[in-house]
Amino acid sequence: MSPEPEQKTEELDKKPIDLEPTYSQVKTESSHSEAENLSFRKLKRIGFADRIGVAFTIPGILSLIISIMENSQVLAFIGLGLTFWGAIFFLVRPTTYVQGSLLDSTAISSYTTINRMTKDLKCKGKILHIPPYPKQAYLPEHLKGLKEMIAFIPADESTGLPSVEEMAEGRFMLRNPKGITITPPGSGLLTQFENELKIDPTQMNLETLCEALPQLILENFQLAKEIEMKPENDQINLRIFGSIFRSLYLEEGLKSVYSLGCPLVSAITCAIAKTTGKAVTINTLKFNPETDTTEVSYQIMKE
Repeated sequence: MSPEPEQKTEELDKKPIDLEPTYSQVKTESSHSEAENLSFRKLKRIGFADRIGVAFTIPGILSLIISIMENSQVLAFIGLGLTFWGAIFFLVRPTTYVQGSLLDSTAISSYTTINRMTKDLKCKGKILHIPPYPKQAYLPEHLKGLKEMIAFIPADESTGLPSVEEMAEGRFMLRNPKGITITPPGSGLLTQFENELKIDPTQMNLETLCEALPQLILENFQLAKEIEMKPENDQINLRIFGSIFRSLYLEEGLKSVYSLGCPLVSAITCAIAKTTGKAVTINTLKFNPETDTTEVSYQIMKE
């Protein structure tokens, strides 16, 4: 007898069975799932205002078409009214609000980190907010680092400014004078202020800034209930009532908030530094939980 059938059976048993889907199948399935997810996301974007807009616009357009065919003024007015309100609902978008406690929780980690750094490096001096060079100013390539706003935390009571070379290199630890540089907590908020004002603070004077900035913060951002800024020679007195960042001042052991200020105070500090073109330090910062008031005294450093 010939052993050929047994050999064929063994060969079939040894041959691996490919149960894995092919690349084209996987690609097709993934493309289908991506298309479904995309369509689902598009459906989710259709909000309540959009549905009302469609509900008004479609009957309005139909009324206008029928009014032309039937020469009816009543249908024309109805169609115009419905189309107008439909367009209003399409243009008006709901505003998204964020709880103030969420803003505080995202900022606490940054201030805690600054606390640890200053404690470990034994920094004692007052923090200097050093303005960047104006955007339109030309700087060579090795000085591009001077285009960023920085806060210099000196190691001792000396208030001398760091050298231009060290600031341009973007170093964290500086030697002359000794200290560290960080990005101010309110620099991102200041960018939002500048986008709303559509004016570079370097092109404003201090009096204009003290009038425009509080109004912008209150009306456009609702970050406080009341803000007063009063320039007096080389000092500026700031008073904030009902700040959205008030709970940061109540955190136990968070000393960096009183030296740098909350994000709102820090953003105002950066704006003053950019407007004057000089380094600015916080002389005093007090928070009264009973009256919910933050009082800050700024000192503009002389050159």
